[in-house]
Amino acid sequence: MSEEEKGGTAWRSLGEFIRAQRELANLSMRQLAEIAKISNPYLSQVERGLYKPSADVLKSIANALQISAETMYAQAGLLDDSKGEAGSHHGVEHAIKIDPQLTVDQKEALIRIYRSFTSKG
Repeated sequence: MSEEEKGGTAWRSLGEFIRAQRELANLSMRQLAEIAKISNPYLSQVERGLYKPSADVLKSIANALQISAETMYAQAGLLDDSKGEAGSHHGVEHAIKIDPQLTVDQKEALIRIYRSFTSKG
């Protein structure tokens, strides 16, 4: 696989991650774009893997989704994920949100259950 194909796959994967996080947060694309202070068409292209967003844009999207910038950077391949995630504690909800094996519905259910046990919700 060429470097260009690897990059395209990585950006599609990042876009899918952003879309899943947006859906988990119950935000429309327009709402997320407004909160992150980027244009709706640009966010659409990022979610489809057509654009490589800058670190600043990734940070804005992460803040809008209430996830750490480090998580977003790791998803984008800008950080070594093994060091970034393993070396820091982001909490149970964060771990649920970033687990690629869970569907959006499963993540929402687990977060509701966790909050009911910890009286956060």
